[in-house]
Amino acid sequence: MEWSEELAGGLLQAAPDAILVLADGRIVLANDRAGQMYGWPIEELVGQSIEVLLTDHSRALAPERRRLIEEGPPGSIGRIVTTARRRDGEEFPVESSTALVDTAQGRVAVAVVRDVTERARAEEEKDRLRAEAHAHRSQRLESLGQLAGGIAHDFNNMLGVILNYANFVIEEAESAEPDVAMIASDAMQVVRAGRRGTDLTHQLLAFARREVVRPQPVDLNALITQVQELLRRTLGEHVNLIFRPGCGLPMITCDPSQIEQMLVNLALNARDAMPSGGNLVIDTAALGDRVRLRVCDSGRGMPTDVAERAFEPFFTTKGSAEGSGLGLATVYGIVTQAGGEVTLNSEVGLGTTITVLLPAGATPAADGAPERPAATGGRGETLLVVEDEDALRDVAGRILTGAGYRVLAAEGGVQALELAAGHDGRIDLLVSDVVMPGMLGKELAERLVVARPGTRVLYMSGYAQPVLASQGTLDPGVALLEKPFTADDLLVAVRRRLDG
Repeated sequence: MEWSEELAGGLLQAAPDAILVLADGRIVLANDRAGQMYGWPIEELVGQSIEVLLTDHSRALAPERRRLIEEGPPGSIGRIVTTARRRDGEEFPVESSTALVDTAQGRVAVAVVRDVTERARAEEEKDRLRAEAHAHRSQRLESLGQLAGGIAHDFNNMLGVILNYANFVIEEAESAEPDVAMIASDAMQVVRAGRRGTDLTHQLLAFARREVVRPQPVDLNALITQVQELLRRTLGEHVNLIFRPGCGLPMITCDPSQIEQMLVNLALNARDAMPSGGNLVIDTAALGDRVRLRVCDSGRGMPTDVAERAFEPFFTTKGSAEGSGLGLATVYGIVTQAGGEVTLNSEVGLGTTITVLLPAGATPAADGAPERPAATGGRGETLLVVEDEDALRDVAGRILTGAGYRVLAAEGGVQALELAAGHDGRIDLLVSDVVMPGMLGKELAERLVVARPGTRVLYMSGYAQPVLASQGTLDPGVALLEKPFTADDLLVAVRRRLDG
């Protein structure tokens, strides 16, 4: 059966791609899609040399294509991706497949051409996203390296102080005539270095949004008013503090101690930016469902490349003795953990403005922090202390035993459960680390309370994520003693939990 010309024409026009039939380098037949794609009326396109549709690059390859058409056997001569030219001169990417057909009128080449502009754009977008992802990974790795280096630097300094002064204490204590005053002075240096390490740990946790927060309804204007004197002492006499409270400010829900820490960090940065004096202006305003806190200094400002990196941990333009580079990183962590946003604008010579936006509205007030117990000593209660760090377990046991408690000590969850199973009397309180190998403190507590419903629980941890709810708040009913703690901290927390 022979195909009719009408059917052949219909197939030609129904094709979604451009179809060109070429003989001796000229277009002898084209479908409507070809005219649309190249921008030519069909009647003008037919009869043209194929070169009117080719770019300079494609024309350079034309002799080789012509040789293949003239000398190659009938059938497909392959697929190529190249560029074509529209009538208005615009170049665009195409993919074409060509077949050679011998007819009664001679050999023709049938080219099916597809515009792949969208595909090329999609590939470019993929490449761009891939490059961006690679750049972001590199930036994250660089930030992590900077973070690790900063932590190592600061903690090495503190450990150097601790180790050397601890050795001074030992040497003096073992001398023939120990100088008690010198021992006490050297021991105080150890304590000071330890406190600096504690402060750095809390800053790191705030930056990483892993700090334990205890949110409550807060009047931001009242809070700033309360800490003004602290901020003035931080700034020094050469910087003038101006507070402009906004009217009708709604309450916010946040941890007031974290907002205080944020304000002190910003005040320290502002002081360093104004060595010759200046003004620090703090203002607040209600912006719909958010509260704005703005801190503006009249200092030297930052160049763009510094401002872009200002929130990175341990990034600092100060000398190593002047700052750790965690001030703004901590501010970022505090604000984002509170569900807010923080931005920085700075111009060299004009100063810096930090803008913090916090969600307005406050949940019902939680019970205030309980007052300090009148007495923190034990009354013979039995405590199960679980801590995988041997030295810390011994420290806690020594403190609690000396205060009048009976202490059962275990290094992990499995041993603690075995110890509890073999204990005949009451266990009044479980004092457990949160993160331990083998069994988390939360699982231990759940299993122990099932077996001994009267046992209360006090967690102790420097990284309490496993017992935290969203936004870093404690799960309902959870009591937590944050590490590192003093003997007084431990005794108060234990007594408070027992008297619950």
